[in-house]
Amino acid sequence: MSKPLDYTLIKKPHAEESFTQQQVVEFMKCADPIDGPHYFMSNYFYIQHPTQGRILYQPFGYQNRLIDTYHNYRFSISLMPRQTGKTTSAAGYLLWYAMFIPDSTILVAAHKYQGAYEIMQRVRYAYESVPDYIRAGVTSYNKGSLEFDNGSRIVSQTTTETTGRGMSISLLYADEFAYVRPTIAKEFWTSISPTLATGGKAIITSTPNSDEDQFAQLWKGANKCQDEFGNTTEIGINGFKAYRSYWEEHPDRDEKWAAEQRAQLGDERFRREMGCEFIIDEETLISATCLLDMQGIEPRSKQGQIRWYDTPKRGMTYIVALDPSLGTGGDPAAIQVLEMPSCRQVAEWQHNRTPIPGQITVMKEICNYIYEQIGSENSIYYSVENNTIGEAALICISEVGEENIKGLFMSEPHRVGQSRRYRKGFTTTNKSKLAACAKLKNLVETKKMTIHSKSLVSELKTFVASQHSFAAKIGETDDLVLSMLLAIRVSQVLQSFDSEIDRQLKDSFDEMMAPMPFIMVS
Repeated sequence: MSKPLDYTLIKKPHAEESFTQQQVVEFMKCADPIDGPHYFMSNYFYIQHPTQGRILYQPFGYQNRLIDTYHNYRFSISLMPRQTGKTTSAAGYLLWYAMFIPDSTILVAAHKYQGAYEIMQRVRYAYESVPDYIRAGVTSYNKGSLEFDNGSRIVSQTTTETTGRGMSISLLYADEFAYVRPTIAKEFWTSISPTLATGGKAIITSTPNSDEDQFAQLWKGANKCQDEFGNTTEIGINGFKAYRSYWEEHPDRDEKWAAEQRAQLGDERFRREMGCEFIIDEETLISATCLLDMQGIEPRSKQGQIRWYDTPKRGMTYIVALDPSLGTGGDPAAIQVLEMPSCRQVAEWQHNRTPIPGQITVMKEICNYIYEQIGSENSIYYSVENNTIGEAALICISEVGEENIKGLFMSEPHRVGQSRRYRKGFTTTNKSKLAACAKLKNLVETKKMTIHSKSLVSELKTFVASQHSFAAKIGETDDLVLSMLLAIRVSQVLQSFDSEIDRQLKDSFDEMMAPMPFIMVS
């Protein structure tokens, strides 16, 4: 009699069965706590090859080392090129773990629903190909989860801030973790870490994205392999074992293949997807390759929350630009200090709990400090964005008195025939913002501008094309960028009166610069 269809694909749970001596030997080899994963995957793990169909998994050398890393270390993080079998290898290891480590809870966290579904599809396909004398019986068999009669289960979820909260996890597998939204990834890791504290394992794999995201931070920590005495250790300071593979290790890939891929993807994407360089996968204002080289430095000194990267010098012009905010804990207010004509960032300030009068006080302190250093009010120019909440900033400046703030209050030139009431400061429109973005891009990419702030560099890495303009990615901030854009607009007004500033700000058409990211206008 043929078996029912339900139990053709899966094994009936808690069923009595007989084994031959050879089958017992094979089962014991798969269950071996040291070599079991390799033996199981090389003999019973079937995969769907995109062109060859159903084939037995035959790992390459770098995949064998990857499986060793999964199995032999409690926490592992793997940086690998696209299409090198990292997800397939993980699916095989997760299936082995669930069937041969009883009472395990395995959480698969993918950056998208489709990713979680794809991993579970590979696990189910492999399970259905394993003979009954090897595989465990199934008590629940769904698209998003599998439960076995040995008490183990595999659960797949999309990565969110609360994924896995409340679960006692034996093994976490996070796939393409670099492509989880940065704020979600950070909160997810904060939430999930306590659930692993009782002895659970974690496997994280991804191709790289930004060098600022949670995956990058974990990767950097895993590669700092020195103890407090300076001795080299096998794992990083964060407890993770780092593993990396290279596209050249795949036997079907050579320089000819690489040349074809570069032609199809472009050099930047090839370097990220295949070379595993941390180049941002977004339409950033500043080119991703340029951002890769930008690091920032630590401040030379601090005055409260004002970060000074250099001391103001006589003979230089200083621009102090404030992008105000409500100061209620939402978006921060930010101030940038730009030295001209050197076009060097010398100071910045950012805070989200300082009310508008306090923001004006900070701006006043910065201007007065610069005056103390250079002894000239005529070389200090300050301004604010006057949109919306900026009106309150203008009122505060009026109450403080411009005469009490060292320097000149700059405003955008008054247009002849302008019908609306003239207002001090600078009004930001989509047109003026795009123009300032183009200038910032040119100055940074031609290396005419020096940016010292790590925080500003971080914001530039998430300042991306958005509808018809540029803005921070969802969940990120861009106030330091916006205040720098305002500083650039002030410098462009000064350009008409200062030949040195004019020379510095003029576009350099003879230097290589990436074009502005394309923004579709419907």
